[in-house]
Amino acid sequence: MRKFFKFDELGTNYRNEIIGGVTTFFAMAYIVVVNPAILAAAGFPKGASMTATILAAALGTLMMALYARRPFAVAPYMGENAFLAYTVCIAAGVPWQTALGAVCIGGILFVLTTALRIRSWVARAMPASLKHSFAVGIGFFMMFIGLNTTGLVRLGVPGSPVKIGDLTSSGPLLAILCVVLIAVLMIRRVPAAILIGMLGTSVLAFILGAADWPSSVVSAPPSLAPTFLKLDIAGAFTRDVLPIVLVLFVLDFVDTMGTLVGTSARAGLLDENCNLPEIEKPLMADAVATVTGALTGTSTTGTYIESAAGIEAGARSGFAPLVTVVMFVLCLFFAPIFLAVPAPAYGAALVVVGFLMLAPIRNIPFDDYTELFPAVATIVLMSFTYNIAFGMTAGFVLYPVFKIVAGRTRELSWGTWVLFAISVVFFVLYPYGKI
Repeated sequence: MRKFFKFDELGTNYRNEIIGGVTTFFAMAYIVVVNPAILAAAGFPKGASMTATILAAALGTLMMALYARRPFAVAPYMGENAFLAYTVCIAAGVPWQTALGAVCIGGILFVLTTALRIRSWVARAMPASLKHSFAVGIGFFMMFIGLNTTGLVRLGVPGSPVKIGDLTSSGPLLAILCVVLIAVLMIRRVPAAILIGMLGTSVLAFILGAADWPSSVVSAPPSLAPTFLKLDIAGAFTRDVLPIVLVLFVLDFVDTMGTLVGTSARAGLLDENCNLPEIEKPLMADAVATVTGALTGTSTTGTYIESAAGIEAGARSGFAPLVTVVMFVLCLFFAPIFLAVPAPAYGAALVVVGFLMLAPIRNIPFDDYTELFPAVATIVLMSFTYNIAFGMTAGFVLYPVFKIVAGRTRELSWGTWVLFAISVVFFVLYPYGKI
């Protein structure tokens, strides 16, 4: 097994991989609860959606482990689930069965474009400075998610959209303690610092009454019957729904590439040209998981930025996501235990990991404004729009524009223009103000 997962080549071992896989799971376990809750607002049966979420995550992550052999986990995307529920189903009045049909069509398009190596060709065509900006942007995005999740940063008022949280309450205080604990352990080079910090903070929260102990140990998974194969593909082939299919396709297309490149940069998996070797394999894992999710009853899936938490904990190979898969399967039957980890614990971990993701910023050429401005726009908009796709597509649009202004069109490849065209279509079709 060591040879299959290339442990020696990647400089890893079973201990690091197991800790990395467990860390990734706990960092993203919130999706098991949050995703069904969001979809339920649009009429999706909540229990069935929870089971579908776990199954789609398990299958996609299993493919990432055994087929792609990369240290990434897959699950239904945050952002895409809200888009599907609030924009497609609630605002546009599309039945959830038809929405699942649109997701399935998008997934099939992902499979075809990945099999034809179109997605990998486009990924390789991305400018190096933008690839570095993806890692940095994801880092700031993760920090912002963690700060908001823990209550350290809260929504403000017009003119002051965000503000400091209530530092007298237990949640933010525990989060601060967790961040400091993880940082101290990392400075002291203690292995599994992130996982130790998360679990230690969770136990402390239980003891202090700031979080509830698990209500039970074992629970039967909810039936999948209410959503299994209930998608309406024919209904998605209508004039009103087809633009939604395209938006879903572009969202996942750019989100997945950005996450893969950004987290791979941090893991040291990119080659000398800043490309991820055999990127079509993890892309295919995402695509198949999206189709599976639609068939079982959940929204678009993709590679999770929380995989970076596992990478920081030591994950480098496909063995780590194999551990994460085991955790997801166990979650089907022991959900009360896994879901008891409080927000201050996993939110604080995201803050630390986001901080560690900022290192590639030193590779962005600050003396070349045609590279700097698109890269900074990408980084800033990823966080300030709370949407990875918006930041990436802004960078894809601005990059060729500034190269043309500078009279350096020879530096633009065909792939750059393809990304420009896709991004323009995305900005034109996106339903502003409805999500």
